[in-house]
Amino acid sequence: MRLALIGFGNVGRALARLIRGRSREFPFRITGIHTLRQGTAVDLKGLPADPRFEERAASIEEFFDAARADTAVELTTLDPFTGEPAISHIRAAFARGMHVVTANKGPIAHAYSGLLQEAEAAGVQFRFEATVMDGAPVFNLWRYNLPGVKVLGFTGALNSTSKVVVETMERGGSFAEGLAAARALGVTEGDGAYDVEGWDSAAKTAALANVMLDARTTPQQVPTRGIGRLTPERVQMLWGQGKVVRLISRARRTKPGVWLRVRAEVLDRSDVLASVPGTSNIILFHTDLMGTFGTVSIDPGVEQTAYGLFSDLVGLLRGVDRADVIA
Repeated sequence: MRLALIGFGNVGRALARLIRGRSREFPFRITGIHTLRQGTAVDLKGLPADPRFEERAASIEEFFDAARADTAVELTTLDPFTGEPAISHIRAAFARGMHVVTANKGPIAHAYSGLLQEAEAAGVQFRFEATVMDGAPVFNLWRYNLPGVKVLGFTGALNSTSKVVVETMERGGSFAEGLAAARALGVTEGDGAYDVEGWDSAAKTAALANVMLDARTTPQQVPTRGIGRLTPERVQMLWGQGKVVRLISRARRTKPGVWLRVRAEVLDRSDVLASVPGTSNIILFHTDLMGTFGTVSIDPGVEQTAYGLFSDLVGLLRGVDRADVIA
């Protein structure tokens, strides 16, 4: 399977390493890489570990035509307000009969229903496991393992940066020091404000709701209140009372429609949602047949995000069809 990567940051490099390390089992070949700053690299025989970048292709269409790939891997930076340019990249790939795998939650949060229809019309697959919890099974859990189970709602602590900031303040540090610590760990979005103001969580909430609850919403439609007003004094006072602050995503089906919210909530330290520290994340699914159960990801890094992409690519390679249970 020939792959065209759009973006080649830390996750793209980790994916390339994973592909090289498992090349005997899984014959993926990266024939093109297209980046904003480095330029474009193309080799139909497969790019080396340290590709040589030339002048940037004039358009994504020109890049796809040069790379001649079966699958586009979309790895550009999240824009939580528009989902672009990733949405346009994905549509250009569909127009050329290419499958798409992405780690960018923006397209799922803004345009999932339309993109899914376009993929089906083009006879191609659209995969996005790495968009919410790195490589931990979320969407593929439903795709492969839970036929007939209906999602009634979900609850999650899905943003690492906000937890790192709060924990820094619990230890006596400042808000700014917490944000700097999160940046040093590499877990912030391009603009750290997206994390602390709740937009990253809103995008994940919208993406999950669009796929699992057919919400047809956007991050802007998710009522959101981040952690920006928290102070070290407030956080330490709560800690002394046996409580913590977490940025919590909530969704549930109601008669009027799907109810969604992202908010900094005060939780007991014994609450399961407060049990995952730092960069770890948790999501609980509320269902009709399975009750409430969850997925936890402990200290994920770029390698786990790369694996989420890799698992989707393996699914495509094996010809596993999309399951309607998550649509």
